[in-house]
Parts: sequence; C-alpha cells; structure tokens
Amino acid sequence: METPLEQVTKACEALGIKPAERILAVRIGSQTLQFYRGGALVRSYPVSTSRRPPSNIKGSLGTPPGLHAIAEKIGADQPPGIVFKSRVSTGRHFNEFNPEEIDTENLITTRILWLRGLEPGVNSGGEVDSHGRYIYLHGTNREDRIGQPQSAGCVLLRNLDIIELYEEVRTGDLVWIAE
Repeated sequence: METPLEQVTKACEALGIKPAERILAVRIGSQTLQFYRGGALVRSYPVSTSRRPPSNIKGSLGTPPGLHAIAEKIGADQPPGIVFKSRVSTGRHFNEFNPEEIDTENLITTRILWLRGLEPGVNSGGEVDSHGRYIYLHGTNREDRIGQPQSAGCVLLRNLDIIELYEEVRTGDLVWIAE
C-alpha cells in the first residue's frame, strides 16, 4: 500500500504539479490528519470527516477525496472557539449561542483553511468543485466527537489543533484526502 506522500507525488506527477514543502494528508478511514514538512511527519491530529460516504459531488455532504490545495486562510488572530458565518467572524464564542438562535450541532469555529480541488472533473469544476462546495478544515464546537465522522463534508479539528496547523501552513500547500 502506498504512503500518503507517495500518493501525493503520483497525483502531482499526473497533474504536472510540483509537490509542496508542506503536505496535509487526511485519512477518512482512520479519522486522522498527518502534517508533513520536507517529507518528514511533523504531527498527526485526530479529525472528523463527513457522516456520509466520501464524495466529490455537490450536495452529497461527503468529504471529497483527492488532491487539493489550501486556497484561503481565514481567521488569523481570532480567539479559540469564535464562530464564523459565511467565513466572517461573528465575534462570539460558540458557548454564547443557544439552540433557538443558531444550529449549534456543528459550528465553524476558530480558523478556516478553505480548499480548492486540483483534479479537473474529480474535485475541480462543475458539480465536483471542492471550493464551490465550501470544503474547509476548521475548528468545531463538538470537540467531544473528534475522531468519529460528524461533519457535512468538511474536516474538523480541535480548536487548538487548527490554530497550531494554521500557523504552520501556507496558501498553496497541498492537502491529500484519501479513504
């Protein structure tokens, strides 16, 4: 079985892309994310991906497999647990919301790494566009569920983990999502 770095290298070669210095590898089956720098594993994080099967199709609510890049970084200097709506800070911590006011099941908190698919027809363009589906790596108000599928397609991390990762990565860094 190929390692995540071997999978990324193969995908990059097929697309004519030079592999990045920093690579994130999300493994849906084990609900983990590995952060590599210069080909060496720096840290592994527990994550939560979709409750639904992996899918690249718009409306599927599945976490999209394949090669992505970090398109945008949102939320620098925001406090842990701050809630975002439409990628804008509400200025409020998730504990400040009540269920009648907002769907508190799974909020977008702390930081956002917005992904762009790099594989045309797989996760880029048309009905399979990860960026158009608003696929993010982000914090959550449900840290108690990290490690088990719970999202609507995004990759969820603990709030302090997404802050740490946010500080390490750059726009353009590669993200490999595999089952």
